[in-house]
Amino acid sequence: MAVQQNKKTPSKRGMRRAHDVLKKPTFSVDFSSGETHRRHHVTPDGYYRGKKVIFSKDENEEENE
Repeated sequence: MAVQQNKKTPSKRGMRRAHDVLKKPTFSVDFSSGETHRRHHVTPDGYYRGKKVIFSKDENEEENE
């Protein structure tokens, strides 16, 4: 089993952990609907970059008629 040769100081431990921080997700506003969404993700109502990409069952029935 591996055993460290010398004790690591709190300073070195902190430097190692400097990259472990979690970042807040960035949000954008869709220019067609004005809805807030995560970057590079579809909005909850199914729009991506101003175009409807996800259709609900009700919307599919309306398009077929």
